[in-house]
Amino acid sequence: MEHIEGRESVLAALGAFQRRFQVILVRHGIHQEKIQDILDLAAERNVPVRVVDSGQLNDLAHGASHGGVLAVCSSKPRTTPEELYERLRQLDRPAMLLLLEGVDDARNLGFTLRTAEALGVDAVLIKRHLWDFDPVEVARPASGAYERLPLVQVDDLSVIQELQRMGLRLFGCIAGAKRSMYDVDLTAGAILAIGGEKRGLSGAVRSICDRLITIPTIGGASSLSLTHAAAIVLAEAFRQRRFKATEHHQEG
Repeated sequence: MEHIEGRESVLAALGAFQRRFQVILVRHGIHQEKIQDILDLAAERNVPVRVVDSGQLNDLAHGASHGGVLAVCSSKPRTTPEELYERLRQLDRPAMLLLLEGVDDARNLGFTLRTAEALGVDAVLIKRHLWDFDPVEVARPASGAYERLPLVQVDDLSVIQELQRMGLRLFGCIAGAKRSMYDVDLTAGAILAIGGEKRGLSGAVRSICDRLITIPTIGGASSLSLTHAAAIVLAEAFRQRRFKATEHHQEG
């Protein structure tokens, strides 16, 4: 069993219906209106809620930043490639996926998931070794996105290549690429691949990219962090898609 800490993470996990809950612990004296939505969902799902003192919560939690709410539940299940393919077939718009390589920090992964969800990513592909992160350290900065976003483990290139056969284009973001992200069309089905600042994208992923793109920068910084690079490229893809949707609506 795992622990989920914080109101947003617990609420998102309850709403996602992917975990089996053993119990939800709330701090004695917490204002009920702050957690009423959690209490309501817990009642719907027949999840027991216990009131405990702060010391008990602190002993179970990663420090004292739990906000008075902690859940004991099963781990978040991974989305299988087959489940991902079926999800994409049911979309009524072009899919946008994010592929991450070389994440070295759990909190940075959490922040990246939060950004990905906010900017319309349908699923995140993550290399096998990244599953070793403490889920609590990922979930807290993700603010619920960790629970809601489909996360797909990628062991080799076969999943990516199948997605390409389904019509998605793979864009690898690297420093020094000839084309910038402003020079490519990101409105069709796309996989945006981002690597960590230490190693960047692997040679294997680069070798199957449909296009390599870069983020134009000014100044002496040789590279951006994965978290910031992902946010910038996703924001450009979101901008292009929103502009195209607006243009189509005006023409109609």
